[in-house]
Amino acid sequence: MYPVFVVLLDGLADRAHDSLAGRTANEIAETPNLDALTAGGSSGVIYGVGPGRAPASEIAHWAMLGYTPEEFPGRAVLEAVGAEQQVDPGHVLSFAALRPAERRADGLWLTGRPRKSGEDDDDAAELVAACSGLELGGLRFELAHVRRGEAILRIFPGADDRVTDSDVFFKDRHPVLRPQAQVPEAEATARAAEAWTRKTIELLADHPVNERRAQEGLPLLNVITLKWWGRLRGNPSFRERHGLHGSFLGDSRFLLGLARMIGLEPRYVAETGDPPADLRARMELARERLDDGDTFVFSHLKATDMAGHTKDPEVKKRTIEALDAELGELPTDRAIVCVTGDHATPTYPDVIHSGDPVPFLLNGPGVRADSVEAFGELECAAGILGHLRGPDMMPVLLNAADRPLFLGSRPTPFPGADGYPELLEPLL
Repeated sequence: MYPVFVVLLDGLADRAHDSLAGRTANEIAETPNLDALTAGGSSGVIYGVGPGRAPASEIAHWAMLGYTPEEFPGRAVLEAVGAEQQVDPGHVLSFAALRPAERRADGLWLTGRPRKSGEDDDDAAELVAACSGLELGGLRFELAHVRRGEAILRIFPGADDRVTDSDVFFKDRHPVLRPQAQVPEAEATARAAEAWTRKTIELLADHPVNERRAQEGLPLLNVITLKWWGRLRGNPSFRERHGLHGSFLGDSRFLLGLARMIGLEPRYVAETGDPPADLRARMELARERLDDGDTFVFSHLKATDMAGHTKDPEVKKRTIEALDAELGELPTDRAIVCVTGDHATPTYPDVIHSGDPVPFLLNGPGVRADSVEAFGELECAAGILGHLRGPDMMPVLLNAADRPLFLGSRPTPFPGADGYPELLEPLL
């Protein structure tokens, strides 16, 4: 049996673009290392959730790491856990964001966010604190500030998390939205959340911090939006579900929170703005973790996603080429190595993510070389692994690592197990 090492390049996939002669950034980039790994291994494409579905990273990662939608706690919970905040099973959580907004005839339109320079941090923290502890509709609303006006909102007792977001990702297309219940049982929570939002708008408008900001000509931080509702639901650990233990290497707070939720050791590795150096740091730490006995190491890098969001195909192409230079010494002699992404972040059109296929390759001991010789969406689609969905990833990796669960056997009590537990319980 072999350990597994996943190199996840966030937002890796793209769409074909006229400026690249009708090809994608992956297909046109000069990637000798990825091409060699592809030629020596098995390939396919993967959809984080399903064809045509455009998942957020947390949704795709949750599925690809072998967890179900029913077990998903919501990103607000992942953010809280990643920030090392305590989460009470009786609380509903939402991600709250203090923002500047402009009042127009059809509603409040977001105009930005607190400055990255940190100049707004003290103001934002004071305004968030002023909105914490309100009670409306029989529910208490408590805020725990994280940074830059972003906070975790806890709602209790007896709240329901099946409420729609008031925050919209396309602030130039829609105003701040009214929270709505997704099911009748959530109606009381939705109405209380609406009342809380209106009350905080009043408090923010009259707060001395915003009065001073108005005098200084600074944007007023005058609305708190809500999104990513959720609550703790419970799930088997990674060891219980897959029979593996190990580490998650990354920078994103919510993904490190996800790792902690499923029992992988979160290892913070910064993204510094130098993608090759950032990937190199992850490769070095991954080798150390494998040397120390980890049976599963997952490395996350956001650089390809950020390149896609520039909407410049050439930027994404150059980023992929720069990262390829760091992939020449992967531990394919002693581990099953997978290189893939979680979704497409296309360089056009003006969408956040898209549901296009993501290249997926395996290399390592015993992995069969198929006929695919180059890395890219179109090339990998012809590979022996075919078209995969997120929940297929862990079974495919376990099978390649000689760790598949024989489905005629039931040695573990854990729901959804697809690998043998590292420790079986003997009858003594």
